[in-house]
Amino acid sequence: MRRISILGATGSIGQNTIDLIAHAPDAYDVVALTGAGNIAQLAKDARRLNADVAVTAHDHLLADLRGALEGSGVEAAAGTQAIAEAASRPADWVMSAIVGAAGLAPGLAALQQGSTLALANKESLVCAGQLMLSTAKSHGARLLPVDSEHSAVFQALVGEDMAAVERIIITASGGAFRDWPMEDLANATLDQASSHPNWDMGQRITIDSASMFNKAMELIETREFFGVEPQQIEVLVHPESMIHAMVGFRDGALMAHVGPPDMRHAIGYALHWPTRHDLPVERLDLAEIGQLSFRAPCETRWPALRLAREVMQAGGLAGAVFNAAKETALDGFIAGQLGFNDMAAIVEDVLTHMSAPRGHIDATMSLDNVAQVDHLARQEATRAIDKRAG
Repeated sequence: MRRISILGATGSIGQNTIDLIAHAPDAYDVVALTGAGNIAQLAKDARRLNADVAVTAHDHLLADLRGALEGSGVEAAAGTQAIAEAASRPADWVMSAIVGAAGLAPGLAALQQGSTLALANKESLVCAGQLMLSTAKSHGARLLPVDSEHSAVFQALVGEDMAAVERIIITASGGAFRDWPMEDLANATLDQASSHPNWDMGQRITIDSASMFNKAMELIETREFFGVEPQQIEVLVHPESMIHAMVGFRDGALMAHVGPPDMRHAIGYALHWPTRHDLPVERLDLAEIGQLSFRAPCETRWPALRLAREVMQAGGLAGAVFNAAKETALDGFIAGQLGFNDMAAIVEDVLTHMSAPRGHIDATMSLDNVAQVDHLARQEATRAIDKRAG
């Protein structure tokens, strides 16, 4: 039996992972499940999978979790330190699906145990790619991509020489507003931004898809994961969300990964790697689909893409600044303090402020320094939001 842990078990990625392992429960020994406020779901899954420990990120919910697990034999714990401890428990395979920068420390803890880390937490590579990769190397651990785009690239590269790679193309659905007149974006509402035309995801990532901040993060993640230069990474708007990524080679060939918009494919590939197993996902009928379309993204409509390229150019801890400002601006939009277009403006303001002097982004890459820069960027973003809202 493979020992596995799922960090972020109650979110959409975590629930899809649980769906897959529930198809073969005798193949897995579940070590740890972690979640946030959905105690009922966390306890239900911990009981069903007979996990060793279930952890909520919220200290004040520990009594609720203990009550929900009473008589099950599953240990209950709470708080960020408890999540890091759960991630440190020996496991063969760990799903990193905690949302936001909060996923960085637990992911590092899993790598330090030599686990295979299936990475759905894109913030880890955006904020601290160098640290994640060096930690994996020094502890004999492995990072496997779970974002559909990066899983697609990873699969297209099987058996290929990275020296022959000319470009990597990641696709974007364009989100809720891909066909809106640009002048209407300033008045986009929270409900409108929270509805995705293709994917069933959580609210935050759905809004990030509409603003293209999700794709901006994936640009940075692509560079970190595959070690290519920023100018080798392209984005295409592909409304059908059937082709998840393409790899172009120096002989002119393009390798495309085609599949349904179902995260269980990328999760399942990482779960069973290096082999392929049957997965309960839709089989595409290309004749019925008929045609696939593509268009270049407009960076005036989606300034997040331009900001991501500036972050890659700056290097250092600029990714940590970018992510912290983005998360804070998203909070502001959800709270009604910012308009849809204001999110990118806030992120740009924070990047400009924290790049002069450059001491903040040029600090040594360490967990403590990433945390410090994250804190400072959130403070600066909050000040910028208050100024704009006031």
